[in-house]
Amino acid sequence: MGQTLLITGATGLVGKALVKHCLAEGHTVHYLTTRKSKIISQKNYKGFYWNPQQNTIDQACFEGVEVIFNLAGSSIAQRWTTTAKTSILDSRTEALEVLKSNIVTHKYPIKQIISASAIGFYPDSKTRYYDEKFQGTDASFLRTVVKSWEGSLKPFQSLGIKTTALRIGIVLDANEGALPKIMGPIKQYFGAALGAGDQWQSWIHIDDLVRIFMFALESNLEGVYNAVAPNPVQQIELTKLIAKVLQRPLVLPNVPEFALRLMLGEMRAIALESQRVCAAKIQDAGFKFDYLELEPALENLIA
Repeated sequence: MGQTLLITGATGLVGKALVKHCLAEGHTVHYLTTRKSKIISQKNYKGFYWNPQQNTIDQACFEGVEVIFNLAGSSIAQRWTTTAKTSILDSRTEALEVLKSNIVTHKYPIKQIISASAIGFYPDSKTRYYDEKFQGTDASFLRTVVKSWEGSLKPFQSLGIKTTALRIGIVLDANEGALPKIMGPIKQYFGAALGAGDQWQSWIHIDDLVRIFMFALESNLEGVYNAVAPNPVQQIELTKLIAKVLQRPLVLPNVPEFALRLMLGEMRAIALESQRVCAAKIQDAGFKFDYLELEPALENLIA
């Protein structure tokens, strides 16, 4: 029997794939959007307007809903100006705050909230292998964002709502996100590894990520889980494998860090930070990855 699921951030990269999967599984999707032009109303797929900044939400979105998938948040892949940084942080915390205050006010019978989070929680390290038990963190921008994001889930727990945070790595998708950006230059014979190239990158195939969200729902998971494939790779390896699958040579030297600093500013952290993240906890809970290794994942997406 399908459920009625409320999804925030439904028009983003992960949101679109999750919506498609939910509809295919026979669920009804209610989604929240800040753009009235994106509101569609079909039998199993209904859009509702909200504006977390102004604390507005169409109450009808909660009708029949017991589970919320929260993917709301402005893109981290933009130049980190002061305004952008405020938007990246506030869009995540305000979205959860609006949901929580309306659930409290109207006593909506929500049983579970499954929220996106990010492996940006873990500090930059070429030697550490991070699992969910890791507590320490530093004051860098990404870690501040993730700590506040996950912190905004805590009030739901005191309402007796099961909360699940999925710390997502680099999402590999054929049409959007990191992969097309890396593929572009390689196709044009301009591809090169970034920085030293030895930084660890924890990735996940979009299909596996969507299945983890559904697995969290079906298995009633609670707590924090890393949503990454079990075999992270170093940046040079990622670049080489994409070139291999595209059948292109890599002839250029690595893009030096100073060049990335000029091009990306502080946002270069996304490309240069090293996070080798462990997937054992989600596997121990019973989740089976379709894409354990990078090369088959790339072949599937690039083919």
